[in-house]
Amino acid sequence: MQQSEFNWRTTDGLKIYATIWKPEQEVTGVICLVHGMGEHCSRYKHVAEFFTSKGYAIIANDHRGHGRSEGKRGHTPSFDRLLNEVGRLIEEADIRFPDQPIFVYGHSMGGNLVLNHLFRKKPNVKGVIVSGPWIRLAFEPNKVLIMLGKLSRKLAPSFSQSSNLNASHISRDAKEVEKYKNDPLNHDKISSEMGMCLLDSGEWLLRENKSTSTPLLVMHGSADQITSHDASKEFCKNLSGDVSFKSWEGFYHEIHNEEEKLDVFNYTLDWMKTKV
Repeated sequence: MQQSEFNWRTTDGLKIYATIWKPEQEVTGVICLVHGMGEHCSRYKHVAEFFTSKGYAIIANDHRGHGRSEGKRGHTPSFDRLLNEVGRLIEEADIRFPDQPIFVYGHSMGGNLVLNHLFRKKPNVKGVIVSGPWIRLAFEPNKVLIMLGKLSRKLAPSFSQSSNLNASHISRDAKEVEKYKNDPLNHDKISSEMGMCLLDSGEWLLRENKSTSTPLLVMHGSADQITSHDASKEFCKNLSGDVSFKSWEGFYHEIHNEEEKLDVFNYTLDWMKTKV
């Protein structure tokens, strides 16, 4: 597997870090990878190792305020800024790998962004894959904190607090939990604007019946304690088009970091093969 890095500038002047993992052999497709809240794209190197061995290139970036990208940690001035990053990533994939089939994969917050980008922007891609998407949280958010979030969103949108993520809920694999805790590029910050726009955009996905002409695979661990498995199931049930829902029994939030991750990778690969 070969790796290279590049950057781009956002319209508001932030430098965004991005990376490409390429197979040693001929490229047969491209996956645009969109990571979750508080993490960074380099955590998916093992995912890239699997898919590059199957001929797929992976292109990914760190969101603004995450990882090696610039910006206040855990903050965005608007939801559209985040959607623009997804669009730019797809554009980079198309430029760097012309005429190759493109898939978009998003996890957690990245799943929210990818789904919203799919229905709002309608990208020309072969398929969309999301895992543990943040449509709703797996728990009821504190009503007082939500009220304060709405208020501070208007008065001080960049005001940040801890996301209070329980790292032990990301995976049943204790080694993965320790790796997450010890990774200096991870953070637990979330601003008022970031938090409220993600909650709002998740609820938007559940409003009204939607349809898609782009094949969609939604996967969720049944024991996810961070984002709602039931919300993903409900979302797919009310969606028309080529939509598949896969529940991974007993899995936690990061299905790609469970001990059975190869089952997840192979299932995803088999689904992708039917769409090319």
